[in-house]
Amino acid sequence: MATNFLMHEKIWFDKFKYDDAERKFYEQMNGPVAGSSRQENGASVILRDIARARENIQKSLAGSSGPGASSGPSGDHSELVTRIASLEVENQSLRGVVQDLQQAVSKLEARLSALEKSSPAHRATTPQTQHVSPMRQVEPPSRKAATATEDDEDDDIDLFGSDEEEDKEATRLREERLRQYAEKKAKKPALVAKSSILLDVKPWDDETDMAQLEACVRSVQLDGLVWGSSKLVPVGYGIRKLQIQCVVEDDKVGTDQLEEEITKFEEHVQSVDIAAFNKI
Repeated sequence: MATNFLMHEKIWFDKFKYDDAERKFYEQMNGPVAGSSRQENGASVILRDIARARENIQKSLAGSSGPGASSGPSGDHSELVTRIASLEVENQSLRGVVQDLQQAVSKLEARLSALEKSSPAHRATTPQTQHVSPMRQVEPPSRKAATATEDDEDDDIDLFGSDEEEDKEATRLREERLRQYAEKKAKKPALVAKSSILLDVKPWDDETDMAQLEACVRSVQLDGLVWGSSKLVPVGYGIRKLQIQCVVEDDKVGTDQLEEEITKFEEHVQSVDIAAFNKI
């Protein structure tokens, strides 16, 4: 029962055998050693072997970490030479690109100068300044004279000139329309400012003839004055006043003038008051 239990336990019963085999192996490698020094040498040998194994493992890992890693200084030197060669090739290509760009810029400058010379509008608006360019050659005087003659011929041809007949026709139409507008505006009646006035005309006493008083008031005739409806309004003690409506033009008839004309009838009119005044 106990034996079966120990069979299932994970105990290293034969460890001493492996220890003896390891000791004999290192004794054969390093030679026989006597006493305690023999044990110390065996331990130091084990430590050295372990350290050497670690160094080998680290070197192998460092060598296999990069797919293109080179071992030793010879590999680094070859990689440096390769990179220098690629840089030289790239430098040569860049020089060619720069030269092409310089040639393109010089061609563009030549075309721009030719266009400036052949444009009469640009020559007329732009101040005469001298631009000195290292890549532009000075033209001979004969060529400059020929260019000036050609420019004068180009100036004679006005591609965008206005037709005089069309200008005259447009001017005539504009004047005709202005004249018609002025006539239409003159025929249109001007706006006249008017006012509606309600007057209270008071008699002297209850014996005053109100019909005669109203006839006197309506007898006042002025330019811009139109009389309207009227009525008698009781005041008190049997006395009644005349309330009459009229419309006047502000520029022609004033309230003071209207009161002055009505109060001229002193036999019938005691006073005139403005009960209401409204703009029309």
